[in-house]
Amino acid sequence: MTFLVTILGSNSAIPAYGRHHTAQYVQVKNQKYLVDCGEAAQNQLMRYKLSSLKLNAIFISHLHGDHYLGLVGLLSSMHLQGRTKPLYLYGPRGLKEIIITHFKSSDTVLKYKLIFTPTNAQEPTLIFEDKHIKVTTIPLDHRIDCTGFLFREKPHPIRFNKTKLPPNLSLANIASLKKGEDILDDNGKLLYKNKALTLPPWPQRSYAYCSDTRYMASLKNQLKKVDLLYHEATFLNENELRASNTYHSTAGQAAQLAKEAKAKKLLLGHFSARYKDLKPFEDEARKVFKESYLALEGTTFEVG
Repeated sequence: MTFLVTILGSNSAIPAYGRHHTAQYVQVKNQKYLVDCGEAAQNQLMRYKLSSLKLNAIFISHLHGDHYLGLVGLLSSMHLQGRTKPLYLYGPRGLKEIIITHFKSSDTVLKYKLIFTPTNAQEPTLIFEDKHIKVTTIPLDHRIDCTGFLFREKPHPIRFNKTKLPPNLSLANIASLKKGEDILDDNGKLLYKNKALTLPPWPQRSYAYCSDTRYMASLKNQLKKVDLLYHEATFLNENELRASNTYHSTAGQAAQLAKEAKAKKLLLGHFSARYKDLKPFEDEARKVFKESYLALEGTTFEVG
């Protein structure tokens, strides 16, 4: 099943060197989600040929402009393009008031239903669920209320081993296999062991998005063995004090968390405009956690 993350923007407060504000496009099978929506997010969607009209939900981490100022424009564009499908929006409580004020002032009534749910920045909370995934908030340590988001697949079904399946199985037999049961005849005699005809389910994959935050060692528990971890890395270790004072992290700290959480892969992003060359971020992180990569715009990463 498809599970992809495409980076639309990876810079922090000020766009610089062709880098844009934070936004990511997450695809799980045929469902599409947007995580944060900084300025130029809709331009980046068009640039990389990703449809905004197919979005099922948008998740906003916090109300600093570089993470949400592209939202009203995107919502307006979907309205003008004739969207009628409901859109789910998750974010800090104040976001609803911001959107209402914008549309009231412009006398805009959306053609589609916008369903807003406020997030909880105090404790992990399940906020979204469909037949494929669950999304839980990740409380972060920032200057204002801020949450990350943990996308985790639901358990996959048992797989049939097509090379071992007998040709005469009935629908009832197949149903039994799907439930993990053995196949018995009418007298209760064993015909086939379930394990002889099936393969284990595909493993559940997970993606954790950790927006603006100081280094939090305690996150290792919620992020344990996550397949792909995105963690902000606004500064290099040489500016660790500035990172702490501004409620941000360094590349080295992001790598330390990935190591402690036993993540499989780390993405670094939210780079300060003071840095033109980003390679030192990757170098610094890889000294601690080898599977560290830059969240470069236009790059798509497969989860798991």
